[in-house]
Parts: sequence; C-alpha cells; structure tokens
Amino acid sequence: MTATPDIDAFTRPYWDAAAEGLLLLRRCRACERPHHYPREFCPHCWSEDVDWEPASGRATLYTWSVVHRNDLPPFGERVPYVAAVVDLAEGPRMMTQVVDVPEDDLRVGMALEVVFRDGGDGVTVPLFGPVSGAVSEG
Repeated sequence: MTATPDIDAFTRPYWDAAAEGLLLLRRCRACERPHHYPREFCPHCWSEDVDWEPASGRATLYTWSVVHRNDLPPFGERVPYVAAVVDLAEGPRMMTQVVDVPEDDLRVGMALEVVFRDGGDGVTVPLFGPVSGAVSEG
C-alpha cells in the first residue's frame, strides 16, 4: 500500500505543478466557482467546462485532529501528525496536513500557507504551515 496517490493523465497537471511548488484548483467556466479536489466536472453545476488555475496558497484552519496512532504505512512512522481541513482563500475546503505548528498553537481560523514536501514515492504533496514571517504567540 502506498501513501501517495495514483497519478493518471487527468491528475498529472496537479502533481506536476505541486512538484514545481504550485497549488492548482479547478474552476468552472460555466458557473465560475472553484473546487478542490480536482474533478473532471464541476460539483456545483455539473458542467464539464472546467480548467486548472493556480491557487494563492493561502488558507485558514477550519478543523484538525492530532493523530497519535496510524498503522498504515508510512503514516505510523510520522505520528503524531495533524490531519486538518483548511479553507482555501479561493473558497474550497481541502483535506491536508498541518506542519511546523505546535499542537497548542493550533486555532480555528489561523492563517496558513501551502508548503510542499516529498510524500514518498517521489511525489510532492501540498501541506500547510505557518505563514512566512508569522510569529507564534505562545
């Protein structure tokens, strides 16, 4: 079992962009709403007229859970880690992981920005961490 996604012809632009340090979203040309995770159709109006666009990389923390036990490789070696849902600045919510923020500093609504890390198998994955230059209150 692998921790990284299966990359196919449709998702290849997303993963190639991540390897370059860029987070992509899909935006519907019919209703103009962005969405994430990438799909070949708009989950809002069902149009297939969707395209890739760069995201700002900014987000706010919506919710999280600190995972202390996970028996699935390679996550067992990474515990504890923060599994999270963030609200992207463009609107969609994204499941992710928060890194480089002490557990006691996590707050709903805290500003985060995308960071890219090797998720294993040579695939670069988008995660979220503190905004560059932000000072943690603590």
